[in-house]
Amino acid sequence: MASSQEFVDFVVEQMGGAGTISARKMFGEYGVYCDGKLIGLVC
Repeated sequence: MASSQEFVDFVVEQMGGAGTISARKMFGEYGVYCDGKLIGLVC
């Protein structure tokens, strides 16, 4: 089952204090970035 956009938004919101957090589609799921560097995947 694919990850939902709502869950990815929640993860990004929770990590907001760590820097500039963003998420992009990657490999059919999502890559999570902090200050432009890949730090994790949401699968």
